[in-house]
Amino acid sequence: MPKQPCVYILASKRNGTIYVGVTSDLFWRTGLHKQDIIEGFTKRYGVRRLVYYEMHVTMDDAIRREKRLKKWNRAWKIRLIEEMNPEWRDLFDEFWGTIDDGPADIARQGVGRPLVGR
Repeated sequence: MPKQPCVYILASKRNGTIYVGVTSDLFWRTGLHKQDIIEGFTKRYGVRRLVYYEMHVTMDDAIRREKRLKKWNRAWKIRLIEEMNPEWRDLFDEFWGTIDDGPADIARQGVGRPLVGR
């Protein structure tokens, strides 16, 4: 699978602890979080559910967006998550080994977001 810069948000549960990150390989990075391989915040607070992601053309763009999102207040982050994934469904499908579109993306037929992990 080709690598693509991505900003992602993990949560411990609906309206739980939130983590914003950046990666060039969303599938691999999410798998590391789920297995508690990455030491730090996500492991300590049990933040493993992929609830939001957005793909970027360059890593510089993704890093800029991540820095912006990290400065947002919690309510703005929750609104962003709920626009794409109102049920806070885990978008990492362990059974099929894929990253799913959020419900809002499915309704928009994936417009503006390439499929990842398929």
